[in-house]
Amino acid sequence: KKIMSGPETYELFAIRYGSVAGRLRRDNFIIAPDHPADPHDGPMPLDYFVWAIVNENRTIVVDTGFEYSEAEKRGRKITRLPRDGLEIIGINADTVEDVIITHLHYDHAGTLDDFPAARFHLQESEMNYATGKHMCHAPFGHAYAADHVCTMVRRVFDGRVVFHDGDREVAPGISVHWIGGHTAGVQCVRVLTKRGWVVLASDASHFYENMEGIAPFPIVYSAADMVQGYSKMRDLADSSKHIIPGHDPLVMQRYPVAQSGQQDVIRLDVAPKD
Repeated sequence: KKIMSGPETYELFAIRYGSVAGRLRRDNFIIAPDHPADPHDGPMPLDYFVWAIVNENRTIVVDTGFEYSEAEKRGRKITRLPRDGLEIIGINADTVEDVIITHLHYDHAGTLDDFPAARFHLQESEMNYATGKHMCHAPFGHAYAADHVCTMVRRVFDGRVVFHDGDREVAPGISVHWIGGHTAGVQCVRVLTKRGWVVLASDASHFYENMEGIAPFPIVYSAADMVQGYSKMRDLADSSKHIIPGHDPLVMQRYPVAQSGQQDVIRLDVAPKD
């Protein structure tokens, strides 16, 4: 009789590799929450992250960011490549065997070639969306980079893409969950840590305020699925403080750095400061 192993716990890290300082509140909401003291044209910067899930048995990376050439095309600045951020905590991108891609937008699915040994975990609905009719229209297609999508298609033919349809366990204590909304196939990642079940929202909620104020982000395939996703993530996480938005600079303020002397890698498997 096969003995099934129980879920494992993991250390969980966020690695910031870039940011946008000039973004305004009106760029981040379809209908902004009501904050009379914070005008709609007030500043609301955005950070870029990848994430790492680590224990003694495995290392799984979540998303792969974007490279300097894409940053230049889009007028963005990155401080380091994601692979260099991972090196801060001793992760060699060359040897990572599993990478979860939450969706194929340019800032989540670039630098794929920096992970030559990896299988890429992706929702089938996301690949269909990113290679289908909706990409003919700028409101849906502009956040994708054709080169990134084509690279992922090549990985399919290499046998290095694992497609998921909905909710699926990737490893003991790690699962992916279809959310939709922001894109047709965006997924979140649920991780068991020493503080309980943490959900990496990625772009299922860019900011805390998107989900807490039920105020959808304006790059959206289905606003209805996006709003339902906020509820789904609350059900998956141990509490609202166990949900990590995908681009919010507040994450860097609320969680401690992974090691002294650097500010861009933080621990998410410990309780927030507030």
